[in-house]
Amino acid sequence: MRSIVAADVGGTHARFALAEIEAGRVARLGEPVTLKTADHASFEDAWQEFGRALGARLPDALGMAFAGPVGDGALKLTNSPWVIRPALLEERLGITQFKIVNDFGAVAHAVAQFEDQQFTHVCGPEGPLPKQGVTSVVGPGTGLGVAQLLKAADGYHVIETEGGHIDFAPLDAIEDRILSQLRHSFRRVSVERIASGTGLSNLYEVIVAIEGTAVPRPDDKVLWAAALEGSDPLARAAIDRFFLSLGAIAGDLALAHGANAVVIAGGLGYRLKDRFAASGFAERFIAKGRFQGRMQKIPVKLISHPQPGLFGAAAAFATEFH
Repeated sequence: MRSIVAADVGGTHARFALAEIEAGRVARLGEPVTLKTADHASFEDAWQEFGRALGARLPDALGMAFAGPVGDGALKLTNSPWVIRPALLEERLGITQFKIVNDFGAVAHAVAQFEDQQFTHVCGPEGPLPKQGVTSVVGPGTGLGVAQLLKAADGYHVIETEGGHIDFAPLDAIEDRILSQLRHSFRRVSVERIASGTGLSNLYEVIVAIEGTAVPRPDDKVLWAAALEGSDPLARAAIDRFFLSLGAIAGDLALAHGANAVVIAGGLGYRLKDRFAASGFAERFIAKGRFQGRMQKIPVKLISHPQPGLFGAAAAFATEFH
């Protein structure tokens, strides 16, 4: 058994937790500590704050999920001045071993190692996820994250993708209008312009235009609250469209990946967990013409674990440093 620090670093928050790993897997994830990136000048400062919060010396090993491109050079957050230089982690923080993965790659690592009780059934066959084959991991959040998880008899492999940036394909007359309208705002309309946190605002704006109603566009938080509460009929129409599009997109990705399972991830996905059953998600997911029979055999699950990014960061480290 070995102790490491798991970190999930995004533009707004940096989450830390101690994790225990053994035999290539996460044995235990400790209680997370969440820090605002704006309150700390650098990752080093946040690391030290986490150590003070624990009141203990931190392990010299780090598994990190990072919300941005991951390469050999400096890691830069889009919405924060933080710059993390992996080459300096040992010199500045005493970290002798580390594994850094893209934030959604970390989620796919988590999916690979979660027990069955960490998932909620959405649609398709009941029962646990398949032990082998490809799982498409799709995460509506600020954007739309997509990863592939290939499970084999000798282990698993995570393939990070940019699947959230494929083209949006309308499937009915209303979606034709949505695509046409959004082309005025975006040179190219990708699926994350629809199936994401900000996508609801885009859908709402188009529905308002279709209805010919002069309604000011609310901010994203107000709009999501109205959609979930049902207090605004136009917001309800927008969230209905959100689910239809997410179902179609998840089904398209499953076909493209040759998947035998789909997992919905992301903070927004979990927030909407009680609404999938009554939405049009399942119908759109299987509506693939000649492949409808195949789609009906694919289980779709939702992650119910509260910290998949932290868990996945620890899992990614565990698979590399057995």
